[in-house]
Amino acid sequence: MVHSHLETEIETPAFTAALTRLYGPQKTAETHDRCKAVLEGFRKTFGGEAQALFSAPGRTEIGGNHTDHQHGRVLAAAVNLDILAAASPNESGVLRIKSQGYPVITVDVRELDARPGEVGTSAALLRGVANRMAAMGCPLQGRGLDAYLTSTVPGGSGLSSSAAFEVLIGTMLNELFGSGRRTPVELAQIGQYAENQYFGKPCGLMDQLASSVGGVIAVDFADINAPEVTQLSPDLHAAGYALCILNSGAGHEDLTGEYAAITDELGAVCRYFGKKTLREVPEEDFLAALPQLRAAAGDRAVNRAFHVYAENRRVQAEEQALRSGDFDRFLSLVRESGRSSAMFLQNIIPTGQTTSQELMVTIALCESILAGRGAVRVHGGGFGGTAQAFVPLALLDHFKKQTEAVLGKGSCHVLSIRPAGGIRLG
Repeated sequence: MVHSHLETEIETPAFTAALTRLYGPQKTAETHDRCKAVLEGFRKTFGGEAQALFSAPGRTEIGGNHTDHQHGRVLAAAVNLDILAAASPNESGVLRIKSQGYPVITVDVRELDARPGEVGTSAALLRGVANRMAAMGCPLQGRGLDAYLTSTVPGGSGLSSSAAFEVLIGTMLNELFGSGRRTPVELAQIGQYAENQYFGKPCGLMDQLASSVGGVIAVDFADINAPEVTQLSPDLHAAGYALCILNSGAGHEDLTGEYAAITDELGAVCRYFGKKTLREVPEEDFLAALPQLRAAAGDRAVNRAFHVYAENRRVQAEEQALRSGDFDRFLSLVRESGRSSAMFLQNIIPTGQTTSQELMVTIALCESILAGRGAVRVHGGGFGGTAQAFVPLALLDHFKKQTEAVLGKGSCHVLSIRPAGGIRLG
């Protein structure tokens, strides 16, 4: 049997070593099989051989819960779950993307304006990324792309499968047609543009940055157009901990109003001072105006602002703790972040819910099992979705077994930090 150059390449020791570095030794064999599968999927779908392999990871928020939309600070990381693609340029002028188990998405590069009928779809993200890449000088006219995708980033898991998709598309276009000129931060901004303007979701930039840059990043959003991004390199395994994301069993459906209420209420605080975000309001001014603010914006808005101010300080302290190798201090700050989200930000239980409090039960269960060790907090937007736990390695098997006994098999995802973001593998 004649093998393509990629099929030959993925069998080399150098390629296996690269997979181990990105995904960890536990996932190397699985990812190697996935590489072979996407090459075969490409061949069956498009009738030829792929020329390149690409990958973009999911992400986890480590610190800075609901601070990015206030131009605050966050800690985030790429994880070893990803969208993997086999791809080749074509000369049809059409972008053709096939995700395993879904129909082929096609976008004509001559027709890149937003389409109202595509809002909320993967086609909107593909068209939006292509539009922005072309506007920034990527020569797409007359060019096309075939790509076959498979994903290990669970949809609705809080690990940002949409950001991984955007970063993957941007990375492929950048590498195959754009001579690699766009930086990881620019590719993140391109993804955010597609999600905001084409998909119809007014997201911040954190998800795309974590997926595109890779590793653990500290981000300061003081200048939203030019965020300050710093990479860190903590070794969770060496510190004796595993990172777990736990699915509470409650989805994000029908929670738009809860998320909007956070930004609306913080906006009411800001409007009192004639500002747009809390980053523009000095904390001492906020504290001095509390009596008037309570009347103008309400007590929950004030409590949520207390959270944002403290959370921004915590992110800086978490970054310092990770830099100095003080993991105990880092875990203490993660626990503080979780308490602040529950008490002041109040994004654990949907308003008025009494019988359905899945996320709070998940957090309570984790705290009971951890018994003062490690840390657990809400992960991402909250109200449903997932919790994040740092679990001692010696306790990991027991922790996974006990949480899944309550939350369901497969609800506890044991992850590792991925050192690279959107990347060409071969």
